[in-house]
This record gives sequence, C-alpha cells and structure tokens, in this order.
Amino acid sequence: MRVIATGLAVLLLLTACGKRVAPPEVAPAPSAESSTEAQDSSEIDLVELPAMQADLVAQAGSDTVYFDTDQFSLDMADMDVLEAQASWLSAHPNVRASIEGHADERGTREYNLALAERRANAARDYLIAQGVSASRLLVTSWGKERPVAPGSNEEAWAQNRRSVTVIVR
Repeated sequence: MRVIATGLAVLLLLTACGKRVAPPEVAPAPSAESSTEAQDSSEIDLVELPAMQADLVAQAGSDTVYFDTDQFSLDMADMDVLEAQASWLSAHPNVRASIEGHADERGTREYNLALAERRANAARDYLIAQGVSASRLLVTSWGKERPVAPGSNEEAWAQNRRSVTVIVR
C-alpha cells in the first residue's frame, strides 16, 4: 500500500512540474476593461519556459513592474521596463506571455483580484502600444494569492504589488 501511495505522490509531482494552471476559483471572469482579443487564461494550460524567461530578464532587465498602494497606473520606470520587454518580445515573435497581476495582502479577495487584473491589463496595454500583438498576451489575476515576499509590512507589500510578464508556450 505504501508503494502505491509513494508512486501516486511522485506521479502527481511530475505532472505538476512546470505547469501553471489558473485555478477556477482564482481566475476572475473577463471584465469590461479586458480587450475582446484577450483570452481567458483559466481555460489554457500555461507551460512556463524557464530558459526563455531567464533570457527575458537578462535582456530586458526585469520581468516585473511595481505599483503604488491601490494603484494600477504605470510610472516612467515601469514604462522603461515594459519597453525593454516589448523589444524582447518583438525579437521573439513565436513566444507568448502571461501578464500576471498581483496585489498585497490588504483588502478583500475580490478587491485584490480586480486590482491585480487592472495592473496586468495596464502592463498588457502598454506592451500592445509598443507593437506586441494582443493575440500573444494573456492576462491572469492572482490578487493576493501568490505573494513573492512574506510579511505584513510596507517592504513586503511593496514587493507584492506587481505585474509579472511570464513567458509561456
């Protein structure tokens, strides 16, 4: 019996490696702000491409832009990062990206999902304005579900208020 349980555990780990699938209860319904060209990433099996992700970070300088509290507008530093990302994406026309919005732990789940989606859409819209095809960009809102920095202080919150461009297949 123990051998079977161990085998099942290994099988589950192997099938989950490298895949990012938006859980249905986390992925928000498409909003009126989303472009009609946007795809609902909860219906797509997103497989991350770590080597391409590393190249994006190396060439563009970052895969992340940060936001102020309760904000989804881009500042000049964010625009510089996104312009570098757009340049990289233009040089790699066969890859797609999931623009993933995040929020800090403060606020309700629903508020943070909506705010994170606005953040992801702001980054996506800027990439589109820089010439990246909308059909290559997906939007995912994680709200406060996937913090990058643990803690309940301004330093952690600042790191968690972000949008991340994730290269996917």
